[in-house]
Amino acid sequence: MYYITKTFELAGCHKLKLSYPSKCSNLHGHNWIVTVYCKAAELNEDGMVTDFSHIKERITGYLDHGNFNELLPFNPTAENIARWICEQIDTCYRVDVKESEGNIATYAVEPL
Repeated sequence: MYYITKTFELAGCHKLKLSYPSKCSNLHGHNWIVTVYCKAAELNEDGMVTDFSHIKERITGYLDHGNFNELLPFNPTAENIARWICEQIDTCYRVDVKESEGNIATYAVEPL
């Protein structure tokens, strides 16, 4: 099995729809640190699991400097964003989304 990891930063804003009062219900931004984990039993015709630049382009090309409430069809929590990113990359099995220091959400296709 082959494994790769791609980490990148993107800027974006969101406001959360919550069942309780929270300052996160106001529009605010983060510099998100995203780590994408991919794997493949065999390498593609180019000798890769997935091209690192394709991972970044697919995610930052759509989300970077955007309003996540407008770009994504769900409540843009870090957990939901991690799942969405994982679903965008065929070989992805895990995503970590760090929205601020000490706050990291992980989505994994299989239990960790």
